[in-house]
Amino acid sequence: MLNKMKSDYLSFIIVVASLIFLLEILFFNTGLIFSFLFSGFLIYVGKKKWHWLIGKALFVIGLLSITFTVFNMMTFNFLLLATVLYFLYKFLQAKKQPVEIQPNILPEREEQIVRNEQKWFTNKLFGSQKTPEHSYTWDDVNIQCGISDTEIDLSYTVLPKGEAIIFIRNVIGNIQILVPYELELSIVHSGMVGSIHILDKEEKSILNQTVHYQTEHYKEATHRVKIVTSIFVGSIEVKRV
Repeated sequence: MLNKMKSDYLSFIIVVASLIFLLEILFFNTGLIFSFLFSGFLIYVGKKKWHWLIGKALFVIGLLSITFTVFNMMTFNFLLLATVLYFLYKFLQAKKQPVEIQPNILPEREEQIVRNEQKWFTNKLFGSQKTPEHSYTWDDVNIQCGISDTEIDLSYTVLPKGEAIIFIRNVIGNIQILVPYELELSIVHSGMVGSIHILDKEEKSILNQTVHYQTEHYKEATHRVKIVTSIFVGSIEVKRV
């Protein structure tokens, strides 16, 4: 019943939003299509000329232009209002019919936990960091950086059996990961603007994409590495050594 109500509400919102958008471009904001086309043209040219300064400037101008255009649309404001009303309705329903959870209380016991600090990497706002150029003990990587380059060389360490994790979130910068041939890989990369070079796969210009690559025998491998990265502006390179 609840799923049907949710589906009906969603269908109603889509129909009304489509009508509002049609009325908006025909009567209230006839220049909307031109704004989208012009912004799209700036983004396209900026992406093509990304290696030049003027290309970066055109891309940013186009992105800002299309963002402001969407925010000023009646259709967007309607969808925003509909979303707020939906969550308000869900909140009121939850207040009327709270879910009761009976906890399963176990006897109290002391549990010893040890806090481990990452040895080679830290959250970094500016600057670069890399693994040492000598043998080192592996620690899973989970960091977030501002304007920073990160380099990880796995040829100087011995990974434990199972799955090793590399998790990096970056605003601006480049990530390079060097991997021995015997290791199986799973790579998930999300980038707003930049490039990727993953083993023999290369894309010199990506725009708001998420890519996933996985080697053939990853799931059954004794030693494997899972790499999850996200960059707003920058590149990732994963290569064998």
